[in-house]
Amino acid sequence: GAKIKQGLKVQGIPTSDASAKCAREFGVPLIDPDKVERIHLTVDGADEVDKNFQLIKGGGACLLREKIIADSSDHMAVIVDGSKMVEHLGVFKLPIEVDPFAMALTAERIYTALEQSGCEHASTTLRLLKGGKKPLITDGGHFILDCDCKVIPDPRYTASLLAQIPGVMEHGLFIDIATTLIIGEEGRAKVMEIVRE
Repeated sequence: GAKIKQGLKVQGIPTSDASAKCAREFGVPLIDPDKVERIHLTVDGADEVDKNFQLIKGGGACLLREKIIADSSDHMAVIVDGSKMVEHLGVFKLPIEVDPFAMALTAERIYTALEQSGCEHASTTLRLLKGGKKPLITDGGHFILDCDCKVIPDPRYTASLLAQIPGVMEHGLFIDIATTLIIGEEGRAKVMEIVRE
């Protein structure tokens, strides 16, 4: 907001109703993603990041829209603290956005895919609203299954299997999308970059 008041010319594309509200409060001009020809930069956080800049996202329940915008951007900068950096993805539960229709069938296919990709003894839990009685519904009208994988040995393979399941709208594995990591530790920021083909 402060930089915009000083003359910075930017337009933002929010990926959730909450981020749209926040942007308006700080005076960030917004634009409909269907009215842009190009998105230069996505700036976002992550729930986990590995050494290859692969991510788990979706803890905030906006993973479908976040991935649409991030994957359509020239660059994605991810801002995290050091606690989010991991050797192997999977300690944080992997969110998977699913259609409510026949969700039990979809969940069974997800379980099979996770086992096939090496996520042994994985389990899935329907994400509930605070209070624990009703399912959380995303801005897109979907449910979220949180998958406890412990370790995801091959994130790319896991992502490819999940993407083939009817009923899975999107999963929280962001593969080969992030180009810049900004890691905050002890009052400092470490910047790392990777070149994507």
